[in-house]
Amino acid sequence: MKAPDFKLKDETGRPRTLQDFKGKKLVLYFYPADLTPTCTEEACNLRDHYPELKKRGYEILGVSKDEERSHQKFIAKHKLPFSLIADPDLEAIKAYDTWGKKQFMGKIFDGIARTTFIISGNGILERVITKVKSKEHTHQILEEERTI
Repeated sequence: MKAPDFKLKDETGRPRTLQDFKGKKLVLYFYPADLTPTCTEEACNLRDHYPELKKRGYEILGVSKDEERSHQKFIAKHKLPFSLIADPDLEAIKAYDTWGKKQFMGKIFDGIARTTFIISGNGILERVITKVKSKEHTHQILEEERTI
């Protein structure tokens, strides 16, 4: 299945598209919000294992509805070596079907379901991780790679 394309700005205001990653495996991960505990654990897990992921040919791109300025703070505070995409209008979030009803502390609301898509260098959706374990996310990505 072909992965949905997108054209959204990263933390620097630079437009990014799926085509920017042609020829590279892409870890496209959707997360609810910058600087929140679980999202920070997930981003830092990817940061800590970034050299291994790069060595295996992966690029990483995070997506949330936060604005560019928020992404800049998140990247600076946690020294993230990869870009984050601002999707305030939910274009990619909805195209990848990661927006929907959530429940937290008894409250029901609309939000982003933490989900990761592994996309081939040809833009083909290879895998989807829906039960993301924030502290073990890199392991999930690499473990599933071994089983294919």
